Amino acid sequence: MKFPKPHTLKQIANLIDCKFIGNENFPVLGMNEIHVVTYGDIVFVDHPKYYDKALESKATIVLINKIVDCPEGKTLLISDDPFRDFNKLTSHFKPFQSSSNSISESAKIGIDTIIQPNCFIGNNVVIGNNCVIHSNVSIYDDTIIGNNVIIHANTVLGASAFYYKNRSEGFDQLKSGGRVVIENNVDLGASCTIDRGVSGDTTIGEGSKLDNQIQIGHDTVIGKKCLIASQVGIAGCCIVEDQVTIWGQVGVKSGITIAKGTEIYAQSGLGHSTDENKTYFGSPAFEAREKFKEMAYIRKIPEILEKLKKQEEKKS
Repeated sequence: MKFPKPHTLKQIANLIDCKFIGNENFPVLGMNEIHVVTYGDIVFVDHPKYYDKALESKATIVLINKIVDCPEGKTLLISDDPFRDFNKLTSHFKPFQSSSNSISESAKIGIDTIIQPNCFIGNNVVIGNNCVIHSNVSIYDDTIIGNNVIIHANTVLGASAFYYKNRSEGFDQLKSGGRVVIENNVDLGASCTIDRGVSGDTTIGEGSKLDNQIQIGHDTVIGKKCLIASQVGIAGCCIVEDQVTIWGQVGVKSGITIAKGTEIYAQSGLGHSTDENKTYFGSPAFEAREKFKEMAYIRKIPEILEKLKKQEEKKS
């Protein structure tokens, strides 16, 4: 998420009432999660396990809960609670805006696009040409939709990320200031839910087709010409490359990459990145050919045990 205009390190420190290390005029251009940071971004880190990763990332401003050596070309914001202060910045730069109309006055809707009754179109939404948005679809603020997109009834685009910190008083949600981006020629089935990014974009690539009742987590990027069947759940921060096929009721772990041309058979649980143009099955999922061999061997276990039993009986 880039800020509307550049800020200085001192200005940001004042917003969240924290100390800083570095040039007070150092430029701050935005804020992002670690997997999408670029020059000028703030990244937060609140656990020693991830200090090095944050300090060595492309982010040039590190919001951290300990004074450490500041890498060259970077600055530090020292906070007793970086998670809380990252939320403060999200609330400041991307505050919640209530709506008074079912279709916001700031929404831009393209030529020959059809919006069926009872839809909600939020603030600053952009919808391209020749789209069909069926009834009861909710499109939250800042969503971008390309041309020739079909969205079926009851789908929700842009709900908050499922991202929480466990505190003694309960779970504290990391606020979402990102977007959902739907590229050209995408079809979304009924009752799909696609969460907005925490600070970046959750993206559905050009030409991809999603069946009914699919969940896509925050900041996940779906590539071009992917085919995803019903009841698939893909967690946040995944990369699904082009021409991937995922069949029904597959669950995908956060933060992994599904390589180009991968096919995942129904009811699989994928917990690791895949190789290009390979097929996977099972929970946990492995290459399908190996998994089917394993299943065949397992089916032979009763037969093998029976043979062993008979051999023992002959001996006795």
